[in-house]
Formats: sequence, C-alpha cells, structure tokens
Amino acid sequence: MNYIEVPINIINIEGDGFHLIAEGMINNKPARFVVDTGASRTVFDKDRILNFIDNPEFNEKEGISAGIGGTDLSSFIFNIEELSFSDLKINDYQAVAMDLSNVNNSYAMLNIPPVDGVLGGDLLYKHKAVISYKLKKMRLTPKQ
Repeated sequence: MNYIEVPINIINIEGDGFHLIAEGMINNKPARFVVDTGASRTVFDKDRILNFIDNPEFNEKEGISAGIGGTDLSSFIFNIEELSFSDLKINDYQAVAMDLSNVNNSYAMLNIPPVDGVLGGDLLYKHKAVISYKLKKMRLTPKQ
C-alpha cells in the first residue's frame, strides 16, 4: 500500500500535555495545522485563510458548530483550490472556517507560532492516518 509520510512537531504545552503540528500547503503557500484526532472536521481560521485565498466566498454553515474549548461558534463553508500535505494533494476541498483566535492567542502566550487550521477526523479518517510519536511522523494514504 502506498502512503505518504508527513513530519510532525510535538509541542510541549506547559509540561502537562502535547500538541501535534503538521506543515501543509494551502494553494501552494506554507500553512501550519494542529493535528486533532478528536476534532470531527478539519477547520481553518477565518481570518488567517485570507493569507491563502483572496476574497473567499464564505457561506454560513447551517447550525452552530461546537468549537475548540467547548464554545459554540459560527462556521462558514468555502472552497480551497488545493490543500496538500507532503505529496498528498486534495483538490477542490470544501472547507469550513471558524474563529480559531482562542487557539492562536493561547499559543502566543506560550511563544508558539500561530496555526492556520486544525487537521481533523474527516481527513485523518479518509486518508487512514497513522501517527508515530516515536518517529515524529504521520502516515497518510492517498484516496484509492
């Protein structure tokens, strides 16, 4: 079976936990993602996505999304022309944007660079993600 390895950085969060950070690309521009196996969906920061897409067409998503930290946040659907992680390329990805400022504000207090999104269960499941903390790599399988 063919798979792609994506390096991950393991960030120590004040000695009592760890976050996984993966580098990817949004429309051929470097992007940073928190890898969150507990997030049901991959989401992008509504403000930071403007670094990758000029004037995205945001359509409000029906209902309220449960956000990181248990808060309810409005979310918006938009399209990303190309999302990639190493050699895994995903074209015409229907994405969800929401306010991730709480995550990035927390990171700023810890001198951790901001993230552009959260890599969640939809893509992790679809691409059969396997995470190795020992090797600091995430294995993704291209869609068959």
